Amino acid sequence: MRSTSAATALAVLFGSVALSVAAAGSASAESAVLTQPVGLVADGALQRVFVADQDNGRILATDYKGTLVGVNVGFGRPSDLALSDDGLTLYAALPTSHEIVALDAATLQVKTHYALGDGVDPREVAFAGGRLWFSYRTTGEDSAFHGNLGSIDPAAADAAAAVALRQLPDTVAPYYNAAVLDADPSAPGRLAFLDSGDSPGAVNVLDVSGATPQVVAKSDGGYNFADVDLVAGGSQVLLNGSRKLSYADGTFTEGGSLTETGWSGDVSPSGLVAQAYDRHVNVYKQGADVPVRRFETGTSSSIGDVAWAPDSSRLFALAGTGNTFTLKAYTGPTLSVPTLTADAPASATRAKQLTVKGRITANVPLPTGAKLAVTRTDLDSPGGKALPAVTVKADGTYSFTDTPPAGGTVTYKVTYAGDAEHTSATASDKVAVSRAATTLTLNNNGKLYNHGADVTFTAHLGTTYKNRKVEIYADPFGSDKPKKLVKSGTVNTSGNLSVTLDMSRHTAVTAVFAGDSRYQPKTTKVTAYARVSVSTAVSRHYKTAKIGSTSYYWFHKSTDPLLTTTMSYYPGRKQRFDLQVYYQGSWHPGDSQYFPLGTNGKSAVQLGAPGESGIRARMRSVYVNGSSGDSVNSTTYGSWKYLYFSN
Repeated sequence: MRSTSAATALAVLFGSVALSVAAAGSASAESAVLTQPVGLVADGALQRVFVADQDNGRILATDYKGTLVGVNVGFGRPSDLALSDDGLTLYAALPTSHEIVALDAATLQVKTHYALGDGVDPREVAFAGGRLWFSYRTTGEDSAFHGNLGSIDPAAADAAAAVALRQLPDTVAPYYNAAVLDADPSAPGRLAFLDSGDSPGAVNVLDVSGATPQVVAKSDGGYNFADVDLVAGGSQVLLNGSRKLSYADGTFTEGGSLTETGWSGDVSPSGLVAQAYDRHVNVYKQGADVPVRRFETGTSSSIGDVAWAPDSSRLFALAGTGNTFTLKAYTGPTLSVPTLTADAPASATRAKQLTVKGRITANVPLPTGAKLAVTRTDLDSPGGKALPAVTVKADGTYSFTDTPPAGGTVTYKVTYAGDAEHTSATASDKVAVSRAATTLTLNNNGKLYNHGADVTFTAHLGTTYKNRKVEIYADPFGSDKPKKLVKSGTVNTSGNLSVTLDMSRHTAVTAVFAGDSRYQPKTTKVTAYARVSVSTAVSRHYKTAKIGSTSYYWFHKSTDPLLTTTMSYYPGRKQRFDLQVYYQGSWHPGDSQYFPLGTNGKSAVQLGAPGESGIRARMRSVYVNGSSGDSVNSTTYGSWKYLYFSN
C-alpha cells in the first residue's frame, strides 16, 4: 500500500527539484537525476521501488537498496504510479496523452494503452477491488474544470471496454479538480477519495468491490489537505500524515492526532504509519500516537513522499539535499532507538579504582534486567578488553567500577546489543589516567664542530615499564634537507642508543620515547653547530719567501694576483673577502667585499697590480652566518694569505 500527495500540493511544498536515487548508507551502483518526482511505490513481489520523473517523462525502477535497475522514457508528464495487487503490473497516469498505461513491472515495458479520450486528464491512480481507479479532470461546457472518478478493468476483453468514466456516486458531487486517492490491501475494496480542488475540501471513503462504487462515508468539506491514507485495521483515515478521522458511522469525526506534525504519510498493510515532515520521517506503531522511531533524512531542503515495503520490512523516503532528492531505504523501521550515555571521570590515577556510570532510555521500555557489554581499551589492550557485563537498573541507570592497569587515554565503551524491539546502542567516554615521568637526555648540545666531522650523539633513557625503544631524528638546518629518522631501536643495558652524524651544517637532533602504559612519552632536543670548510689558493706569484718569520707570496709589481677560495657550497652562498695593507708598522684593513660561490664551491678574485714595489698585503676568505647568504653554518675564518710586490 502507498499514498501519494496531490501534485498541486507537491508543487507548492517542494517546487521543481531534482532527485538522485541512491541506497541509504551506501553509494548506489548507478544513480538517476529527476525533476519533480511523483508516484513513489514499492513492489514486494519483485523487491522493486518505482518512481516517475514528471518533467522528463521517465519511469525508473530501483532495487530495495536504491540501485537503479531499469528506466523507460517517453511518457510525457506522468502524474502518478500504482501497482496491481499481485505486484506484476505497474500503472502510470499520463495527463498529457489522456491515457493510462500498464507496464510489466519486471521490465518497465508497456503492455497496454488505455485511452481515456480527449480532455480527460488523469491525476492519481490506486488499485482496489480488482480494478485500477483513477481520478481525473475534464473541462465542461461552462469552461470550468470538473473532477470525477474512473476505473480500468484489467480483465476486460479489450482496452476500450476496460475503461469506465464518471464512476463517482451521485451522492458525491463532482469535484472541481482531480482527487487524491488511496487504497489499502488490508481493506480490499475500499478507496479514499479526497477533494483536491477546493481548500478546505471534502474527504470520502468508497466501497469499490461491487459493480459500481458505493459511499461508505462522506463529508461536506472543511478539511485542509495534502494527503490521505486509509488506516489498516479500522474505519479510519489519516490526513496529512497526522490527523485521524473515524468514519465507522458513515460520517467523519475527529479521532485524534499524532503527536508530531506531518505533511504527508503512508500506512503499511500492518498498520504502521510513516509520517513525513521537514527533514525527517517519524514511524508509529499501529494505534500509537507517539513515534517509535525517527529517521533524519537530510540537512537541507525537504522530504518528499514516503512509501512502505508491503511487508513493512523497509521504509522508502525521498530525502532532500540542496536541489536534489535521494531515495533512501531504511531497515528496521519499527525498532526503537535507545539513547545510551557513559560518564567516566575526566582523569584518574593508574592502579586506583574509578567508577563509570550512565543511563539508557528508549520510548519503548527495555526488557527487565537488560545487560550492557563493557570494553576497556588502553595501551596494554589496544584491541579492547572485555569487562564483566553490567545490568541496567529499573530506572535505566547503570554503574560499574574498574581499576585501570595502564595509564594514558583509557576508553570505556558500553554497548546494548539490541532486541526484538530495539536497535543496538553504544556509548563511550575517555579517562586520562596518570603515568610516571622518565628521563631522556642527548649529548653534544651547543657544541661546535669542524665541517665534515663525524659526531656521535647518544640518547640515554631512564626507567620505563615495557617500552625501551628510542627514535633519533636529525634535522639539518636549511630547507633542502628535511627532518628524518636516522636511528630507531632498543637502548642497550646502559639505557643508551647512539648514532653518528656527519656535521656538514648545523643540525637539530631529537630523541623520542613514545611512552608505555606506565610512563609518559618524552622528547628531548639538542642543537650542534658546524663550521664551513674554507681554503684559498694563491697563483701568479713568482716565488715564496719569508719576510721575518712570515711566509709571503712574491709578485712582480705589474702582476695581478689571482686568489681562488674553495668553501662548502650552499645555494646563494657568498664568501667575504677581507684585504689589509701593511703600513708604518701595522695592518690597515680595507673595505671587505662579498663574492658569490659557484656551484662547485669556488670563488676566484683577481687583485689589481699596484704598479710599485715594496707593498705588503694580506687577505682571507670568511663565511659569515647570515651575511654570507644563509645561516646553516657557524661563522668561519679562513687563514691569512700574505702577498709581497717587488720590482
